[in-house]
Amino acid sequence: MSTTASARTAADLRADDTKGPTAGSKAGAAASWVDERTGIAKGAAFMMKKVFPDHWSFMLGEVAMYSMIICLLTGVFLSFWFIPSAGQIPYNGSYLPLQGVVMSEAYSSTLAISFDVRGGLLIRQIHHWAALMFCVAITVHMLRVFLTGAFRKPRELNWVIGTILSMLAIVEGFAGYSLPDDLLSGTGIRAAEGFIRSIPLVGSYISYLMFGGTFPGEAIIPRLYSVHVLLLPAVLIGLFTAHIVLVMVHKHTQFPGPGRTNENVVGFPLMPVYTAKAGGFFFMVFGVLAIISALVTINPIWAYGPYDPSPVTAGSQPDWYMGFADGALRLLPGFLEFELFGFTWSMNVFLGAVALIPVMYTVAGVYPWIEAWVTGDTREHHLLDRPRNAPTRTAIGLAAFSFYVVLFLAAGNDIMAIRLQLSINDVTNLFRLLVFVVPVIVFWVTRRICWSLQRHDREKVLHGRESGTIIRTAEGKFFERHDDIDEFERWNLVAFESPAPLALPAAVDGNGVSSKEAKKARRRVAWSNFYFKTRVEPVTPAELAAAHHHGEHEAIPGGSAPAAIKHDKHPS
Repeated sequence: MSTTASARTAADLRADDTKGPTAGSKAGAAASWVDERTGIAKGAAFMMKKVFPDHWSFMLGEVAMYSMIICLLTGVFLSFWFIPSAGQIPYNGSYLPLQGVVMSEAYSSTLAISFDVRGGLLIRQIHHWAALMFCVAITVHMLRVFLTGAFRKPRELNWVIGTILSMLAIVEGFAGYSLPDDLLSGTGIRAAEGFIRSIPLVGSYISYLMFGGTFPGEAIIPRLYSVHVLLLPAVLIGLFTAHIVLVMVHKHTQFPGPGRTNENVVGFPLMPVYTAKAGGFFFMVFGVLAIISALVTINPIWAYGPYDPSPVTAGSQPDWYMGFADGALRLLPGFLEFELFGFTWSMNVFLGAVALIPVMYTVAGVYPWIEAWVTGDTREHHLLDRPRNAPTRTAIGLAAFSFYVVLFLAAGNDIMAIRLQLSINDVTNLFRLLVFVVPVIVFWVTRRICWSLQRHDREKVLHGRESGTIIRTAEGKFFERHDDIDEFERWNLVAFESPAPLALPAAVDGNGVSSKEAKKARRRVAWSNFYFKTRVEPVTPAELAAAHHHGEHEAIPGGSAPAAIKHDKHPS
């Protein structure tokens, strides 16, 4: 009997294979078909390999994005039943206290969503809470970007997009807040009509066009609805898309650390790690908003009743994101209203209610160019600053935030006066003082805290961490043993730049003629000294070696850097 196997071809070996395409081959064929016609595979592969760094503060932007997505999803649901009409009809719904009351169709349909549509009230609550969360998250995200210097070249344009997004979020929130046409939101529209009228020269014309005649009219609700569900969402989505695309193009910023440079990104790829984390975080945000919406009532319009121009809700206040503008309106003195050239100029209303918001966001938007002009730094930055390592910028940011907080608190001056049994005039005058004093104090205290933290970091690098162990030498001397810190912790404490103030150029040129450039540079040098005159430099390898060699416990003072930017190196 022969043991030699007969030769078989490749076709013979595949003869017994299962015929017909599998699920995987179908998906692959579909992907190939799409790629052959769109060329999307190369771009998709690049995106899947895109690396994103990992830090808890980066989630703030994600919370804003997910909150906006939740607003869009719940808004679509609400649009199925909401009727954007100010036409008056008698209410015949299931909420008994209002049956038979004449109200607008907008208010009636909102009541129907709340009481007659299954799950409608929960969706309304989620929509409102998500809108508030969106405004909170985008504000805190902007503060994080500012304090860490993530707005520097090449991300100036993305910073401007962020400021526009934040400002439009306020307008979008106010438009949606006004749609139910209840007594509280109607009072807000009435106040907005007064704000518009305060615009010099053209205010009354703009008000007439917006309301389709005199207030209240029946045109404002459908017009606000179009702005709320069509115009502003389209702009917000477009800006968000541009924001994300620019993040991809510039690569995500990262905090300094071992192996992290301006030329690389240390983190996780988009697929599968980052996508899985982002997806899970989205459902966490959705779940938290759903729990809050199920447990905490917000904007109970049935308790306010339909809008009537004659009454005003006692203690009525807008949503929190409009609080700072409301506070500014309350603090501006009445003498700012005057008559000139036959016109009444209501600057006491216009400056706080209309001009403040665009001015604040314009100043924030141009700040990257202001700092670049002061520092003379035109390099690209992909590594973030620890806030303590940019003391003046951090102090400016927190001073601006304290100004915002004082205006926000001033929006409740009437409630404070009533609850604390104080004179509302005294409370208002106190806030008028605080709006100027608090930012100055916060600036001074914040900058000194940053300097102290920098000196503490320098001390820790040079002498290690205090162990609490007292050692007695043979000569009878006592000293505390300091434990050395590891290289990874040391890197975070020394990997920063300490810019020196710019030097004033010579007042005359080589021919003894007065230099025009010197005159132009004086203002810039003055601002540079304001930013960097007092500074703490990072520890150099030589200073670290000297401290370890001598075992001294006093900090070794650093020398002044001769250049505007001193590049630090990692201690060996």
